[in-house]
Amino acid sequence: MAPAPSVFTNGSTKGAPGMLLLHGLMGCAEHWAPVAARLAGRHRVVALDQRGHGASEKPPEGPFTREAYIADAVAAIEQLDLAPVTLVGHSMGALTAWQLAARRPDLVGALIISDMRAAALGAASQREWEAWFRSWPLPFASVAEVHRWFGADDPWAERPTPARGEFFARVMAEGEDGWRPVFSRRQMLSSRAPWVHDAHWDQLAQVPCPALVVRGPDGELGRAEAQEMVRVLPLGQYAELAEGGHLAHCDRPEEWCAAIEPFLAALPRDLARDSDGVRATGP
Repeated sequence: MAPAPSVFTNGSTKGAPGMLLLHGLMGCAEHWAPVAARLAGRHRVVALDQRGHGASEKPPEGPFTREAYIADAVAAIEQLDLAPVTLVGHSMGALTAWQLAARRPDLVGALIISDMRAAALGAASQREWEAWFRSWPLPFASVAEVHRWFGADDPWAERPTPARGEFFARVMAEGEDGWRPVFSRRQMLSSRAPWVHDAHWDQLAQVPCPALVVRGPDGELGRAEAQEMVRVLPLGQYAELAEGGHLAHCDRPEEWCAAIEPFLAALPRDLARDSDGVRATGP
């Protein structure tokens, strides 16, 4: 039996097109709050705490497969009557989004990919993450220490920033001995394992809907690879922020939204639905 992902909507816009926001690895639905606030007036915006993340269930043995993540997103779309949905994904959530769009084109009207590579990362990347997780000085004595370590002191971070500190502060909870992540690091590695070893170009080529690849100059997705992703996508488009990196949707939400809004404005009007927003718990 699948775990129940936590689902929330930001407002209710009758007749507006549905939009599902999928966070990246270790993230949570709350990370989308600034984006959801800006887009909610024109879209019925729903964000999903994916399995193992945020307030969603964290089954000890998973599964944390690509199929499981995709199935959870499909269930949210169907149960909340979001189709034809605009899928917006960051990092791992973007991979889930384009794999879903390729498999279930009947559910997806448009796709936005934020800073996710299609190329394989390789086994070395997984080993580096294992070592990085072991380096975390848990528990943190305070949320201020969380901010400081991830935003300035983390020796594994190439460019630690205050935005990175804020990102991790939002996924920590206080316990008897201090602050710890709301997710299991073992489960995060399990979630990551199915996609770091393989490339995902073939699935991009199977996405039939309009798709936007968006990145910042300091992100993990390089310009050349992003533009190749646009070429592979049948209806691909490209947008680049003047500044920002992997977490641009969190720390530069105004600029990030400005980059995607021309794409959204050009989508067919028949994506709109006569639906009301709801607050619910997913599959």
